[in-house]
Amino acid sequence: MRPYRDLAPSLRMIMTPGPVEVDPRVLRAMSLPILGQFDPEFTEIMNETMGMLQKLFQTGNRWAYPIDGSSRSGIEAVLTGLVEPGDRVLVPIYGRFGHLLAEIAERLGAEVLTMEQEWGTVFEPEAVIRRMRETRPHLVAMVHGETSTGRVQPLSEVGRACRELDALFVVDAVATIGGMEVQTDAWMIDAVIGGTQKCLSVPSGMAPVTYNDRVEAKLHRRKRIERGLRDSTNAPTNEGAFIRSNYLDLSQLQDYWSPKRLNHHTEATSMLYALREGVRLVLEEGLPERFARHRLHGEALSAGLSAMGLELFGDPSCKLPMVACVNIPEGIDGESVRRMLLHDFNIEIASSFGPLQGRIWRIGTMGYSGRKSNVLHTLGALEASLLRHGFGANAGAAVQTALDVYGRDV
Repeated sequence: MRPYRDLAPSLRMIMTPGPVEVDPRVLRAMSLPILGQFDPEFTEIMNETMGMLQKLFQTGNRWAYPIDGSSRSGIEAVLTGLVEPGDRVLVPIYGRFGHLLAEIAERLGAEVLTMEQEWGTVFEPEAVIRRMRETRPHLVAMVHGETSTGRVQPLSEVGRACRELDALFVVDAVATIGGMEVQTDAWMIDAVIGGTQKCLSVPSGMAPVTYNDRVEAKLHRRKRIERGLRDSTNAPTNEGAFIRSNYLDLSQLQDYWSPKRLNHHTEATSMLYALREGVRLVLEEGLPERFARHRLHGEALSAGLSAMGLELFGDPSCKLPMVACVNIPEGIDGESVRRMLLHDFNIEIASSFGPLQGRIWRIGTMGYSGRKSNVLHTLGALEASLLRHGFGANAGAAVQTALDVYGRDV
């Protein structure tokens, strides 16, 4: 029998909207020795991580901790904790991940109300607020940064309206946390879900979340009802209040992350090291500086793409700073260009979903992938690939234009 070969993945320049290149300091942290999950040294790392996450989410919330699993686990945990069968849940959809929020709420038995905006645009906040006043939802769930379309949704006015109408406001900030402003408290967001594999430059495998007292009050109410039903010999009268998951039960998870340290699961030790280091690097850089860096690289990439002769997709007034969506030129095989970038230049860019599949490329400048050298190499490689495919790119213009953008920042 032939032995399995050593694992040796190719070294890629990952310029997608996630996952992205992992910061070498994060990889180093993941190689550190394992501690037991109740070792005082480890619980202190847990406490430090919670404090760092509060700063990352710009919140005074008591609860800010990671859920073990990909970003979707965080979304499911929050919605599972907050959505009871029959609840009206409003989901404004302007891309692929709005549909995901609606699907999860529907699986939880909610009465899901949707409104849709053409992909490449976002909602005027007043349109969402008007629909809220008409339908009086128990919960509003929105995506902040929609990587399928490269757009970012304004949230502050919606958050204020949710508070006025006593609706809970849940936000998917998977793509934006650590890369642009996510002001949990100022925007009156009740629960926010972040992601590790995008602007934090940490591998996928944890979902940092934060939520406020309004959310905690609903969790406590559901648990009180559940305990009463389990202790009662009478037939259940409100089974819908049960939180339908053990692993994704926020009330149990917060006991695990509280000083009680009630055993719920075995913590993903190396992933917690990674998250702590990733967030530490964000805070060390400084949130304003971090956000400015993401804007700069996004502007340089977009300017270079336009100078090359490519057309950017979507409404520029709501562009996500760290994702450029590019219309694939007519007559060009988009997948062939992506293959050439990968095989000849070791650069990965992304296609898209749904109605945009085969119509656009998506190029990310997130976290550690957002570096000047990456942007310049990507522009040069894309130009060369397009020339080989017969597109009349303005040779040399892309890199020179990006350098001009970087020169303005000196």
